[in-house]
Amino acid sequence: MNAIEALARALVGCRFRLHGRNPATGLDCVGVVACAASVQAPRGYSLRGGSVAAVAAALVDQGFSEVDEARAGDVLLMQAGPAQLHLAVRTSIGFVHADAGLRRVVERPGAPDWEVLGIWRRLS
Repeated sequence: MNAIEALARALVGCRFRLHGRNPATGLDCVGVVACAASVQAPRGYSLRGGSVAAVAAALVDQGFSEVDEARAGDVLLMQAGPAQLHLAVRTSIGFVHADAGLRRVVERPGAPDWEVLGIWRRLS
């Protein structure tokens, strides 16, 4: 298990909080990725909207490179709903993400039901 996967799995059970950046007080999907990858999370985004290009640029700025095939520890960018982008960390059994409906960070087995728009890997 790589470090990003291990850190993401350690976040399972944290409560959900929009714009949350601290596992003790709550995380959103951006917070989960930032904590798991030990990178600075962007601020000032809304629950809906945003662009794939902006998310991709933010990931590249943090040392990620886009890849074709997902493996454990990679960041998945998905289309979770109309105009709603969502991030998750791929694990060896599924993916970890902040589930707003369940109000906590969870690990789901298997592939996500949402369309995967891109996959990024931290190479440094």
